[in-house]
Amino acid sequence: MARHDVARLTQWTAKAFAARGMPVADAEEAAALLVRSDLRGYTTHGMARVVSYCARLESGEFNPTPRLREQRFPGGIVFEADGAMGHVALPRALRLGLQALKETATVLVAIRECGHLGALGIHALPAAEAGAFCLVGQRVPPILALPGFKKAAIGHNPIAFACPMPGAAPIVFDIACSVAARGHILLAAREGKPIPEGWAVDEDGNPTTDAARALKGSLVPVGGHKGIGIAMMVEVLAGALAATAASLDPSRNQLSEGGASSRQGAFLWLAKPGAFDLDGGQADYMRHWTELYRSAAQGTARLPGTRGEALEREGLAKGVEVKPAIEKELVALGEKLGIPFLS
Repeated sequence: MARHDVARLTQWTAKAFAARGMPVADAEEAAALLVRSDLRGYTTHGMARVVSYCARLESGEFNPTPRLREQRFPGGIVFEADGAMGHVALPRALRLGLQALKETATVLVAIRECGHLGALGIHALPAAEAGAFCLVGQRVPPILALPGFKKAAIGHNPIAFACPMPGAAPIVFDIACSVAARGHILLAAREGKPIPEGWAVDEDGNPTTDAARALKGSLVPVGGHKGIGIAMMVEVLAGALAATAASLDPSRNQLSEGGASSRQGAFLWLAKPGAFDLDGGQADYMRHWTELYRSAAQGTARLPGTRGEALEREGLAKGVEVKPAIEKELVALGEKLGIPFLS
């Protein structure tokens, strides 16, 4: 795979978004997050989404010039994203939340009418880097079903958390409530490859390894009913708490062709760890349990986020890897926009 300089790739991506009507500052922030997604190994939610996001901006599914506003109250914020791309809305909501933490120990931000957030871990990470614990989730249209279901029952509703780690990089844990993210199936379909067994069922509820048939069917929840239960929790926090008058519109339960849902609810919960550290033992406890965890596998176990940090360091030094199939799409997009992709 080709490697591209981080700064140049970010600049090109920002120009692509700006060409679709986004203000330059918003385009640059969104581009930086997508490039960082690839840097940290979220390859299905980084540059692989640029073409889809540009299409959503062009069609109006993502609002390129949203009117972002908030309503604050003790312990919480309702943030109106006005259809903004998630990579514009979430950073703004995070800044509001971190500001609120200066005066309180915890704050919940309900984010309304928000575009696709991509890899949630990439949004939770900056909170942990700023010293806060962060939990973030997003409601997506129904896409999960157990074998035998004739249609999708609930979204795979991704959720992630990040927290500071004394003397080390933050812990970052990011999952969807499906066995595999839909992005992996989209990528397999683009490349004409099969998917592993147990990832999806077809439109008749039968297990399938055909990526194209899987995209017409449903994803399988991780852990069966347990995955469905976690998806329900996110549905309440990101769907119900962030609901608007338009939330019950049937169109909100349909995935777009590119899979990037628009105008969905999300939530962001932040806590200031030091506010709860009454006896000064928090850092020691974090070190204790993580050392116990690693020792259980004789040093081979790693904490979530460790691999991402190593990949990011490597990518910053050597450049960002872009898969040939994705690079081909970016080249075509560059030709369409009159912004040649990096050679």
